Amino acid sequence: MAFIQMALYSETLEMSTDVNVVIPLDSKFRLQDGKLPVMYLLHGLGGDHSQWTRQSSVERYAEEKGIALVMPRVDRSYYMDMKQGADYFTYLSSELPSVLQSVFPISNRREDTFVAGLSMGGYGAFKLALRNPERFAAAASLSGSLDMVHRLSEPEVFRNGEERRIFGSIQELKGSDDDLFALACRVAASGNQLKLFQCCGTEDFLYQGNQNFLKHAEEIGLQVTYEEEPGTHEWGYWDRKISRVMDWLPL
Repeated sequence: MAFIQMALYSETLEMSTDVNVVIPLDSKFRLQDGKLPVMYLLHGLGGDHSQWTRQSSVERYAEEKGIALVMPRVDRSYYMDMKQGADYFTYLSSELPSVLQSVFPISNRREDTFVAGLSMGGYGAFKLALRNPERFAAAASLSGSLDMVHRLSEPEVFRNGEERRIFGSIQELKGSDDDLFALACRVAASGNQLKLFQCCGTEDFLYQGNQNFLKHAEEIGLQVTYEEEPGTHEWGYWDRKISRVMDWLPL
């Protein structure tokens, strides 16, 4: 495996930022065109692009499966084009894939492209895939902050009014392209076969929000592989579940 720490200037963000990339080197994993399947792996609130490789064995799991990993830094943006701040969603969904595909041997085909994340990154992963189901074959949320309309009603989650700088008001978020419940309805109605994996520990403070999203998905006929077990919001749980996600992926 090759582990690359990359700094780049983003035209979208108008600043320098970081991304870590893991590339399997064994030629047996290459697709017919010489490229590799890729997973965009998203960090949580308060984390950064180094979090997954520092706190879990995801590099080893990726090596076993022959999948490239892309781990971008997005700070506390919630993977949003922020109301007051940088356009992190545009960066993640458009600029970053284009840059990385020009540098590394990663596929741009839908059937080879996946996204997963924990907590804030679970929200980001589902949003990225639900807004672009033609580009992603599967998405996974681990203890994701999926019901953001509900979360914005809990101001203690955020600092010094940052929720309004990120999302605006609850009214602006609800039903918008940043509301996972609205996006799920759109994908279900389209008949797109996007695969979703969702898990959350039963003692996690985000458990109820996960239940809310799962119930909504079932009501609209969206197919979700859901798993729950005892667990809290911590790396032991996420390390086990990202291994499970690697096994679940349609590689």
